[in-house]
Amino acid sequence: MLGKWSATGLSILNNMNRHYDAMSKAMLRISSGYRINSAADDPAGLAISEKMRAQIRGLNMAAKNIQDGISLVQTAEGALNETHDMIQRMRELAIEAANDTLTDSDREKLDLEYQELKKEIQRISKDTEFNTKTLLNGDYATNGIKIQAGANSGQSIELFINDMGAGALGLDDTTSIATREGANKAISTMDEALKRVSNERSRLGAYQNRLEHAYNANVNTAENLQDAESRIRDADIAKEMMNMVKAQILMQASQYVLAMHMQQAQSILKLLESGTTRNPRY
Repeated sequence: MLGKWSATGLSILNNMNRHYDAMSKAMLRISSGYRINSAADDPAGLAISEKMRAQIRGLNMAAKNIQDGISLVQTAEGALNETHDMIQRMRELAIEAANDTLTDSDREKLDLEYQELKKEIQRISKDTEFNTKTLLNGDYATNGIKIQAGANSGQSIELFINDMGAGALGLDDTTSIATREGANKAISTMDEALKRVSNERSRLGAYQNRLEHAYNANVNTAENLQDAESRIRDADIAKEMMNMVKAQILMQASQYVLAMHMQQAQSILKLLESGTTRNPRY
């Protein structure tokens, strides 16, 4: 009889432990916000979640890389904007110097500004940098700057930037507007230089547009992956609250049943002991 009661008590204790574990898991999920807190909770779900997290973090870092790439392109384009303005001014000076109403002395004065502008164009091509990388001296004309624009290997965008120095634009040391003939020649030279700078700025603008689209695509993909990963890993707080309350009620019920069981067992034991006392064996 006592053995039966003992087995019943063990069963009640096992139920209490099971309800306690369920309550503890529900409380952990509520406090952490995650349905999966260890591999044991959902091995396959954890593996999928971690892969998604790697992609999300990679996409976020790639988005930062793209922003750096956009800043680099803007730096180069901003410098070429100054180059553009200076070439426009040099063309104005050449047109003025080509006027036959000017004297050679007048042209020499105009040529002083012309030559200084040419030097500044060369300086800009040598000194325009982004994170110590010189952008306009031709270093990246054939081997471009690679922007890691994706979360995986090989997902890069390559940016090519031509040499925008005075020599590359046809503004070599022999160009001068100190004479009428030189001024006329300089007008054609400036037209070609303007064309080259305009083409390069257009290409940089196209790069920037592409990078901005790549950035938006990365951000959108990362957000969608984050939503998908959350559905796998995050806890349903309302559901876990219900699970916790249910486990608490069942555990309290088990405690009550165990107390009743213990009380009944003690009563039976007392009855047995009383019977033994009244009928002693010799």
